Amino acid sequence: MEDFGKYLYLPRLQQSAVLLNAIRSGLSLLTWEKDSFAYAESYDEQAQRYRGLRHGAIIPVTADDTGFLVKPDVARDQIDKETKPATLPAEEETAVAKPDETATPEGSQSGKVEPLKPKRYHGTVRLDSARVGRDAGRIADEIISHLVGLVGSNVTVTLEIEAEVPTGTPDHVVRTVTENGRTLKFQGNSGFESV
Repeated sequence: MEDFGKYLYLPRLQQSAVLLNAIRSGLSLLTWEKDSFAYAESYDEQAQRYRGLRHGAIIPVTADDTGFLVKPDVARDQIDKETKPATLPAEEETAVAKPDETATPEGSQSGKVEPLKPKRYHGTVRLDSARVGRDAGRIADEIISHLVGLVGSNVTVTLEIEAEVPTGTPDHVVRTVTENGRTLKFQGNSGFESV
């Protein structure tokens, strides 16, 4: 980093948004351990650990965040230490490792039946129009990232906008919104109505 202060000919960022987008992209990579980094909300000096350590997910980082980017090997060490499975005593290990001698053949009605796991999720939420970015970021972080991270999942996110303007929409706003909707690939049923 010192090189940027010493050598003025090195490239500079035009906007902080470029850096933030690069950080967000890096955090969302599933291959974060090889190609990117993790993110932590803070560092606990006493416990010598990162708090709120996250990786491989959509994380809405903003310019006001005070979190840390964490090297992947450091993050992996902490994750491994904190998710290490508890070891069983030797006699319990052998009991667990033995096959169930009373198990019934496959397809038998008297065997234990695993409950079906849910295979579909749907949800609708109303966003505050003045804080859409913040709310959508939280939804992406707290809902969508968990679903997208599942192997084989197919996640579709749809944003629906409904606006009523009692006094009527000015022509320049109609043009702007219509053109932006076309550019952003809004589907055919979007547009203005004179009701």
